[in-house]
Amino acid sequence: MNNIIKFFISLTNNFKAKVGLYILFIFIITSIFAPLIIGSPSDYVGVPLQAPSTEFWFGTNGQGQDVFAQTLHGAQKTLFIAFLSGFLVVLVGAFLGGVAGYFGSRLDDMISLLINVFLLLPGLPLMVILAAWLPPGPLTIIVVLVFTGWAWHARVLRSQVMVFSNQDFVLASKVCGESSFRIIMVEILPRMLPLIASSFIGATIYGIGAQVGLEFLGLGDISQVTWGTNLYWATNDLALLTGSWWTYVPTGISIALVSLSLTLINFGIDELANPRLISERHLSNKLKGDFDRNSVTPVRVEK
Repeated sequence: MNNIIKFFISLTNNFKAKVGLYILFIFIITSIFAPLIIGSPSDYVGVPLQAPSTEFWFGTNGQGQDVFAQTLHGAQKTLFIAFLSGFLVVLVGAFLGGVAGYFGSRLDDMISLLINVFLLLPGLPLMVILAAWLPPGPLTIIVVLVFTGWAWHARVLRSQVMVFSNQDFVLASKVCGESSFRIIMVEILPRMLPLIASSFIGATIYGIGAQVGLEFLGLGDISQVTWGTNLYWATNDLALLTGSWWTYVPTGISIALVSLSLTLINFGIDELANPRLISERHLSNKLKGDFDRNSVTPVRVEK
C-alpha cells in the first residue's frame, strides 16, 4: 500500500501527468455536476440549428436542443462507460495473463492460444457485428469493448508476470509456503502497478474511441445523450451540408481533450516507471552536475 501511495504522489509531481490530471478532473467534475450547471439536454429550448450566442453558448442542434447541455450531460455516460470498460478489460487481462504467466505449463499454452486467437480477430468488424446483433444500450457497449479488447493487455501482463515469477522474492515466498493467490496479489501485482495503470489508461482511451465510433454508426442507444449520439444526430441533421459546425465541434474537442489528458498521464507514468527513461534522466542529471562543478567563472583582469 505504501508503494501505491508513493507512486501516485510521484505521479502528481510529474508535469505532464499533472496537466493531464487537471484536464481530466475538470471534465469529471463538470459531468458529475452537469444537472446543477445546465438544464436537461432533452428540452427543446430554441430554434433548430441556432448559432452560438450569449443565450446558447454552443448553439442548438437540429431538434432545437441546447448543445452545451448535451455536451456536459453526454460526458457522464461516455466517461462512465469508458472507465468501466477500461477497468474490466484490464481486470480480465490481468487475471488471464497472471494465471498463464505464473503457472505456465499447459495452462499457459491454452491461455496463450486463446490470446493469440483474439489478437488475430479483426477488432472493428467484430465490434460492429456484436453491437448490431446485441440489443442497443450501455451494457452492450461495455460487453463489446471488453470482449474485443482484453487480449493485448493479457499478453503484456503475462510477459511481466513470467519475469517476476522467476525472481528471488517469489521463490522465497514459495519456500515459505505462501499460497499462489497471495504471491500473485501481494508480491507480484503491486510491483506491476505502473504497467497496470498504463494498461488501464490505454484501455480507457480505446473505450472512448470505440464507444463513440459505434454510437456514431447508430449501433448504440440513440435515445441516450452521449458524445457518440451527439455526433450521430449531428450527421443525421446534415450538419456538414448546412454548415452547422457547432453541433459537432464541441463534442469532438471534448473527446480530443479527454484523450489528450489520458495520454499525458500515460506519458508521466512512462517517465516514472520506464527503466530506460529513468537511466537517461539520471545520466543527464549527472552530466549536468559534473558540468556545473567543472565550470570556471571567468575573472576579469585589469590592466
